[in-house]
Amino acid sequence: MTKPPITFSEDQAAAFDHVAEMLRQSGVNMEDGLLVPPREAGSGVMAVIGKAGSGKTLLLSELYKTLQQSGVDIVSGDFESRKRREERRTLAILAPTNKAASVLRFRGVPATTIHRILYTPVYDPEYERIAEWLAGNDERPEIEGLTDQALDRAFAFYQTNKSIPGALAAAGLRGSDFITGWKRREDPLDIGFVDEASMLDDRQFQDLKEIFPNLLLFGDPAQLAPVNQSGAMVFDGLPEDRKLILHRIHRQEADNPILDLAHALADPQLGFEEFERMIEETARRDERVVWGQRVEVDLMARSPVLVWRNATRIRLITAFRHVYGAPEDDLLEGEPLICDGIELPMKHRKKRLDLEARGLIKGAQVIYLGPGRKPGFSRLHVIGAEDPQVSAASIIKIEKPDEEEPFIPFAARMGAAFLHGAAVTIHKAQGSQWDTVQVFAPDLYAAARMGRVEAGQPLWKRLAYVAITRAQERLIWVVRNRLSKPTHPLTVDDLRAAPAATLTLEAEESLL
Repeated sequence: MTKPPITFSEDQAAAFDHVAEMLRQSGVNMEDGLLVPPREAGSGVMAVIGKAGSGKTLLLSELYKTLQQSGVDIVSGDFESRKRREERRTLAILAPTNKAASVLRFRGVPATTIHRILYTPVYDPEYERIAEWLAGNDERPEIEGLTDQALDRAFAFYQTNKSIPGALAAAGLRGSDFITGWKRREDPLDIGFVDEASMLDDRQFQDLKEIFPNLLLFGDPAQLAPVNQSGAMVFDGLPEDRKLILHRIHRQEADNPILDLAHALADPQLGFEEFERMIEETARRDERVVWGQRVEVDLMARSPVLVWRNATRIRLITAFRHVYGAPEDDLLEGEPLICDGIELPMKHRKKRLDLEARGLIKGAQVIYLGPGRKPGFSRLHVIGAEDPQVSAASIIKIEKPDEEEPFIPFAARMGAAFLHGAAVTIHKAQGSQWDTVQVFAPDLYAAARMGRVEAGQPLWKRLAYVAITRAQERLIWVVRNRLSKPTHPLTVDDLRAAPAATLTLEAEESLL
């Protein structure tokens, strides 16, 4: 069945034309497919700015399709041929987090994380021959230990999904078989699209400008700015003619009550109590919005409760672990974790790259699958990562109410650090989306009572906007400090699709 052609609104069409002109100046003509070798200077930075539902993702998707049809190669971050010709034009589509990248991939856009572009994989030479063949740069190889049928499976997979690691997995290989390490990118790329650009800090922005001479940012000005950015986002400082504003709100096939609520927050006269009445009235007529009398604990393992205050987050996590009967000195399989960074000395920089490139970056959402084979190691599923199963040296921290120091049930001496993830702050939820989102309203009421203002808008409104727009299908506005009982135990059966690749530290026996 042929899909109907996309119809742009006036502001989308104008933005598309402006981007097309920017790329034309850099030597990429989307209209006739004429590609000129890349220029070192490029055409600079441009931003597409709009609130949730304004059509940013649709525009990004159509630009990607048009560039691909024009002959621009897509760089995914999973393999780059050494045989790349200098005159090739390339496009990389990036997001700050695994979850944000997976939202785009779900919509057919081959996105990867910024870390996967900054850090590139080093392939074993034997398996690099397969990668070159799949990419169309070499003849079909003969590899000891791999049958013709295995290579056929890899080839068939690659025809429908342009992922080298995915194709090699279809042949029966794991990432640890063919990727020997990771290195910091030295050579620049060409065209970069960055989604969720409101999450970028100045350092990331500078890194991206060094790598991409042609950079297009997609961002929401109503979200929360990164911490320590004084309420400013990286695209705020661009010249006005480099900011393309999408004003019109695009609906789904049926009107979206979640977006209606988010955009109602723009009314400067709207107070917190009036907004809550609006939510309650919406919940009476539309099942996609729920006026919740308690937190639904069954949802917390995969979709964390969104809160403002750290104290609330810790109380909800403690309650979650209590109702599931989690022991104080151990984790249950299926407990959610949030990566809190990598705790490694500088001499282990290579291992830091390994961990970050596999998705264990600060803020990554992870499900605990059980202990690893060595003390201090954990088997983990990284939500949204292209290769999600890893085993890593871990430092697990369980925070408790009214206690300054977290409880550590077990830990390696160094590795990836994790906090519990059954509840997260709204700041950390940016860039992620879930089918169902629970927002803890008493926290937003507290923010409203404090009267704080950020970037000219009441803080509670910015918090509410970000929290509400994390919901794809259903929003639960929780109004009471209560927790339901679980209807089933925690499970990880749906995540055990592939074996975990082990991430170890150099001389790990002496370190753990």
